[in-house]
Amino acid sequence: MLKGIFIAYDEKNITMRYLLLIFLFTTLFISCKKDDTIDGTTAAYINIAAGSTWTYEETNNDTGTPGTSTYTVTSTDKDTSINGRNYHIYDNSRGNRWYLNNNNGEYYQFDSLPGLLGGGVFERLYLKSNIEAGSNWVQSINVTVPNVPLPVPVTITNNIVEKGMSRTVNSVAYNNVIHVSTAISSALIPASAITTSINSYYAQGVGLIENSTQISINYLGIEQEVNLQTRLLSSTLK
Repeated sequence: MLKGIFIAYDEKNITMRYLLLIFLFTTLFISCKKDDTIDGTTAAYINIAAGSTWTYEETNNDTGTPGTSTYTVTSTDKDTSINGRNYHIYDNSRGNRWYLNNNNGEYYQFDSLPGLLGGGVFERLYLKSNIEAGSNWVQSINVTVPNVPLPVPVTITNNIVEKGMSRTVNSVAYNNVIHVSTAISSALIPASAITTSINSYYAQGVGLIENSTQISINYLGIEQEVNLQTRLLSSTLK
């Protein structure tokens, strides 16, 4: 009996640590049919022109001394079809690739989870430019976690806070910006044990210009925090 209790407690701790990684991972930059096309015009909130580049600065404020790093994303001349959606491919200087799709104002990101999380793939609907401010959408995904017998349910709730706004990032003024706030939760964690403050800003014809991610978990003796700031330093758009 005691053995069973200790195993259950250990699995909860393992699940909590994996969930924290899931929450961090799903915040990074970051009804369709097989004939979907990618809208890459200047009216869209992504740019698919080959050779376009975006350089981002990421600041980790988890510790007393913030750590800062930069990375560059480059639009390729390649697309690929995944799950009936046509995704444009971007190279990331960190060594991975991004896959983004826009179908009539609904923007998806296709990616794989880290090996630590089982390596599964998922599609995240990260932006809807075709709905009004104040509207929201909810996406639920189940993640298979090693050493945990059941899939981990994760719910991502997005809200359009403002549309058509102006925002200055790194001394560059952007117009026609959409502000999206995101909350992440799981049925495995009481609502009072997790707080999230995730805000993303997307500029028309550019894409992501800024993101702030703050997540705090205090549950079953585990206290973890994520505090990341990402901003666009420069871009060269073709």
